[in-house]
Amino acid sequence: MTLRADHSTRRSARRAARREARRAKPLWRRLLPTWRVTLGALTATLLLAVGSFAVLYLIVPVPDANAHAVAQNNIYLYADGTTEIARTGAVNRTDVTIDQIPLDTRHAVVSAEDRTFYRNGGIDLKGMVRAGWNTLTGLGTQGGSTITQQYVKNYYLTQDQTIERKGRELFIALKVDQQRSKDQILAGYLNSSYFGRGAYGIQSAAHAYYGTDVSRLTLPQGAYLAALLQAPSAYDVKTATPANREKAVARWNYTLDGMVQLGFLSPADRAATTFPDPIDPQPATGLKGQSGYLVGVADDYLVSAGIIDAATLKSGGWRIITTFDKPRQDAFVQAVQQELTAELDPVARPATDTDVRVAGASVEPATGRVVAVYGGPDYAKQPYNDVLRQDNQIGSTFKAFDLAAGLTSGRSSGDGRPITTETRYDGTSERPVTGGPTPYAPPNEDGIDYGSITLRYAMVKSVNSVYAQEGVDAGLAHVRDTAVRLGIPDNVPGMDPANTSMTLGTATPSALNLAGAYAGLANHGQTYAPWSVGKLERVNSGGAIDVPKMPEHVPTSALDRGAADAVTDVLRDVVSTRGTGAAALDLGRPAAGKTGTTDSNLSAWFAGFTPELATTVGLFRENPKTHAKEPLSGTAGYERINGGAFPTRIWTAYMADALDGTDVQRFDLQTGRGTTQTGGPTGSGSPSPSPSPSATATATTTAPTHTPTPSAPAPPSPSSRPTETAPAPSPEAPAPTGTPEQPPAPTNRPTAPPRPTHTPTAPPSTPPPADDTSTPPTRPATAQPPAPADGHPAGQAP
Repeated sequence: MTLRADHSTRRSARRAARREARRAKPLWRRLLPTWRVTLGALTATLLLAVGSFAVLYLIVPVPDANAHAVAQNNIYLYADGTTEIARTGAVNRTDVTIDQIPLDTRHAVVSAEDRTFYRNGGIDLKGMVRAGWNTLTGLGTQGGSTITQQYVKNYYLTQDQTIERKGRELFIALKVDQQRSKDQILAGYLNSSYFGRGAYGIQSAAHAYYGTDVSRLTLPQGAYLAALLQAPSAYDVKTATPANREKAVARWNYTLDGMVQLGFLSPADRAATTFPDPIDPQPATGLKGQSGYLVGVADDYLVSAGIIDAATLKSGGWRIITTFDKPRQDAFVQAVQQELTAELDPVARPATDTDVRVAGASVEPATGRVVAVYGGPDYAKQPYNDVLRQDNQIGSTFKAFDLAAGLTSGRSSGDGRPITTETRYDGTSERPVTGGPTPYAPPNEDGIDYGSITLRYAMVKSVNSVYAQEGVDAGLAHVRDTAVRLGIPDNVPGMDPANTSMTLGTATPSALNLAGAYAGLANHGQTYAPWSVGKLERVNSGGAIDVPKMPEHVPTSALDRGAADAVTDVLRDVVSTRGTGAAALDLGRPAAGKTGTTDSNLSAWFAGFTPELATTVGLFRENPKTHAKEPLSGTAGYERINGGAFPTRIWTAYMADALDGTDVQRFDLQTGRGTTQTGGPTGSGSPSPSPSPSATATATTTAPTHTPTPSAPAPPSPSSRPTETAPAPSPEAPAPTGTPEQPPAPTNRPTAPPRPTHTPTAPPSTPPPADDTSTPPTRPATAQPPAPADGHPAGQAP
């Protein structure tokens, strides 16, 4: 009894001593837990975590397959919310066994999606931590899901991005990995994954991209399908933008390199592997006529705007109300058939009247709403959606952006005064551009020399030599920035300020991109990103309704109003009896626009607008097998097709129907100083001795120092060139005023053989043809179309 008491006393004494020692320590040290407390807490936490994990593992079941296998159709409606466009979304999938999938294809998928697949237990903690760290450190949002987790998400769960779904995914993945073999999991993943082109599963993907059974896929083909899993729609190289095509090829290379790293492929075989171009997309059932094109534009908007991902959209069940107006959509189709298709004769002219294609888009300037598009004649016969393609140069329609950039640059044209619509330039054909980053001397249409003319008149006649120089004077980087702010994508080819030829429209935006940019001019410099879906919803089997949040449509200020309205004022003069857009006068309403014809006559455009509607029409020919662009020369029996011909006629016919029954709206322009004069060329056969407006500017934003370039006077032309009168105004266009003109500039060319000169006279009571040739009653193969000649870029500088 005494020993027990002594032991208790000593223990109490030790505790008291420890308490006294702790009280003697500083406050901050007393606040820290002792090692005993810390160890106890960690042990308890660990036990709790293990216990919770065990409980959750036991109570979270492997559910039945989700309802994706019986997904509903997507229903697309016109803007009225009742008229149906199409039904799509039936799941295109045929399951196959793992033995039917080539070993190379399986290895490629593992290399692309989960290189630890054969080692991990269903989840990869290291990969998840790495992905989280990369996301937190700004390397981009990254996923750490294994193939097993992705299979669980596709087959058992949903695409919802929630913590609850992710947690269930982890536990189900662990159970599935225990219950199924790696081959079973890989087969399930490849049968449930979306590959783009409406194809679910590796078998459907093999048919969609290579027209073959999955068992016949080659190594490079299997690697490409594996690469598609990361971004199915974006990485389809047949429809992708140039930037996304590069990403797709890079992903394919990443996949093959991983196969070498994992020992699935020898370096020698890797080096011998070349990229396998897939076949063209085949039309989906039920998307004939215009339906497929409208669905394509709507889907592209939903995915590119981040409203919904491609896989969720294709899973079906969505009710999609688009912005397309059916009467206007029908009017666009009718205009193409009436103004172009009816004049083609593929039997009589098979070499020129086949494979002629039209791209068109119509946008409301005040809202950005896409009301109609033209992507082709019939989606069932031509599944390429031409309205979205970004591989046709837009030619002289780009000059509107050159002018806008000049008006906002604050830079001089060479005479010390800021650029205005009435600034004079030397319009001599093939005049070398000075100050550009690359040599460039573009010819004018038909080699015409215009002498000293204003920027306004140069737009009316689409004078290449003038706008090539003006774009350099404005600063090529500023020109590019102006076009991008108005809505031209910054990643399309031909938008490189390192090439002087950018000024004349080497850029290749889509017809929809161009319509959106011109809509920004019509809306006084306030531009909207074109949008084509107004509402999206889905009723789930349990009765819940999915309604993704739609973006707010807020305009951005691309240009100040004065500059935008000044450009519109100039573009109104293009739609005049003396302008290249004369055919648009038949609309009988105030209108503005610009024609465009590209080098070698590979495409022709008209981009124009009234106050309430902006529309673009592009025309081109394409080999249906190689997809190589072919000249429009000879189409419908004409030697050359300009933007002022079929594109303007289609535009006019469509706009007349689209605006029929609506009140005529007039342009409300606040143009500011120097925008009302419409002076044409001055002088006679010899140019004035005034300084040339050429500049030594480069593509920078700082104002250049202008040094006039001495030049020898050109010899007199065979015919005299009297002072030209202003072009006849379009509806609403003001008559020219007598504001002082800037001094004329001389040509900047050495003595050369005589070339054609522009010799207009004052407009008679009956306007002459828009070009300087008479229009023949019939159209032999050497005739010119009944429209004015238009400027076109001469390609990249040598």
